Amino acid sequence: MPVMPDHWIREQAKSTGMIEPFVDGIRREGVISYGLSSYGYDARVADEFKLFTNVDNAIVDPKAFSAQSFVDRKQDVCIIPPNSFVLGRTVEYFRVPRDVLVICLGKSTYARCGIIVNVTPLEPEWEGHVTLEFSNTTPLPARIYANEGACQFLFLKGDSLCETSYRDRGGKYMGQRGVTLPKL
Repeated sequence: MPVMPDHWIREQAKSTGMIEPFVDGIRREGVISYGLSSYGYDARVADEFKLFTNVDNAIVDPKAFSAQSFVDRKQDVCIIPPNSFVLGRTVEYFRVPRDVLVICLGKSTYARCGIIVNVTPLEPEWEGHVTLEFSNTTPLPARIYANEGACQFLFLKGDSLCETSYRDRGGKYMGQRGVTLPKL
C-alpha cells in the first residue's frame, strides 16, 4: 500500500475533485502551513467551532450524545480552555477514491504546543468535510487559527479495489458538511 506523491494528489484533485478547494504547493507566509506537500496534503481548519462545555452537566455518551455539550462559535481564532477540546472542520471537502485509504496526522506546530489533532481514517469512497478534534493537553488556554493548516492527510493506495466501500455500506458520516457530532 504505497503512499501517494504530490503529482498523483494534484492529478486526483484536478480530475476528480478529490480535494476542493485545492491549494497546489505549500503556503506558509505568516500562517501555519497548508497545501500540497511531497507526500500529502496539509488541510486548513475552517472558522466553525464547537467548544466543549459542561454548563448543563451533560454526560459524554457516544451512544446518546447531547449537543448541549457544545457551544457553537464562528471566529478567526478559537481559544480552547485548559485540558479541554474543540471540534472543527476542514475548509476542504474530500472525495476519497475507491482504492485509497486516507490517514490524518496533526501538524508539528500544534503538537509542540500540546495541541493534539485527531481524525479517524477516511475510508474508500467516503466524502465530506472532515470533522477535526483538537485536544488542549496543557493547563493553559490554547489558540487554533482558522483558515490555516491544522493537519496532514496521507493517501495510501491499495493493491486492488475493496469489496465494500464506505459509500456501499451507507456510512453514517457520508457527505457531511460543517462540524458533525457523533452519531450512533
